Amino acid sequence: MPAPQSAHCFLPDDAATTALAELLALHLRPGDTLLLSGGIGAGKTHLARAFIQAKLGRAEDVPSPTFTLVQTYEAADCEIWHADLYRLSHPDEVLELGLESAFQTAICLIEWPDRLGDLAPPFALRLALSISEDGRDAVFTGGRAGLLDQLQAALAQNG
Repeated sequence: MPAPQSAHCFLPDDAATTALAELLALHLRPGDTLLLSGGIGAGKTHLARAFIQAKLGRAEDVPSPTFTLVQTYEAADCEIWHADLYRLSHPDEVLELGLESAFQTAICLIEWPDRLGDLAPPFALRLALSISEDGRDAVFTGGRAGLLDQLQAALAQNG
């Protein structure tokens, strides 16, 4: 059976977005990058914040990195980098942030990944969030070998 090309889920409310982030925290590991795309208000920062809190295992103040560009967190088993690239005007600015090295060793959550240009890791997991009439639609593509299969099975199990 061929590997899935994408995994889809519907998020009717913020609680469902938080649950998705918690599920992702169970499956992502150091060296994984999650590219979060979607318009303003699509839930990128909410999902990243919930992921970080789940991975840390505690409530933590997780500010949006809109102005700092990058925030880092130390979880028990890895470092987490949360980047908001909205304000970048050229992919070369990504190099100055140290993200290239973090892609290899940390879990990286990247909002506005289009600003990465060709610097996006080839096996990054892409999550496109879009606002629908009654919630949010989430579509996953890419990722390391087997990750989409794992996510699809977990999403099916969690309904």
